[in-house]
Amino acid sequence: MIKIMLCCGAGMSSSLLVTKMQQAASDMNEDVEIWANPISEVVEHPEVDVILLGPQIQYAQKSTQKIVGKDIPVINIDFRSYGRMDGASVLKAALKAYRTIHE
Repeated sequence: MIKIMLCCGAGMSSSLLVTKMQQAASDMNEDVEIWANPISEVVEHPEVDVILLGPQIQYAQKSTQKIVGKDIPVINIDFRSYGRMDGASVLKAALKAYRTIHE
């Protein structure tokens, strides 16, 4: 199971996107766990495999990557995909980032 944490400023605006990503994962038969948290809680989740950053906190990519290390991809969610709540596109980007490092 691949564990994906979606981070935004406060952890609330991403809940709809998480739901859309979970539906896309089900449709694609992907074994994933997806949840949203505020960026301030990154260090509290060492079990995460991929971290997605919402557009409002893209500035935090480098510092977050430094905190979690090189084995956990930290990727910025595309503005367009986020705005459209395109769960399938965001999920595909997360899976690609994970598989690039782990396969």
